[in-house]
Amino acid sequence: MASDRIDVPHVAKLARLALTPEEVELYGGQLAGVLRFVDELRELDTESVAATAQVIESRNVVRPDAVVPGLSHADALAGAPAAQIGFFRVPKIIAGAD
Repeated sequence: MASDRIDVPHVAKLARLALTPEEVELYGGQLAGVLRFVDELRELDTESVAATAQVIESRNVVRPDAVVPGLSHADALAGAPAAQIGFFRVPKIIAGAD
């Protein structure tokens, strides 16, 4: 059953999707289910719930920099396609930057 709140064929046309009548019925029914679930969520009392951007704490995981034996600076630059005054030279990627 197509959703009565959203015109599925019109949305499909805007998205440049060619849907068969069977697909309109299928996706309309799925969309109606999603919209019913959103309506259920709107009924929840969220007054005491603090606004959040993420439900899981987000933090950076960092480690201290440590010098380890390995490739020397000169050896690293020797394998570079281009080097200039001790650094890797790379193509400019920002227009107008000099």
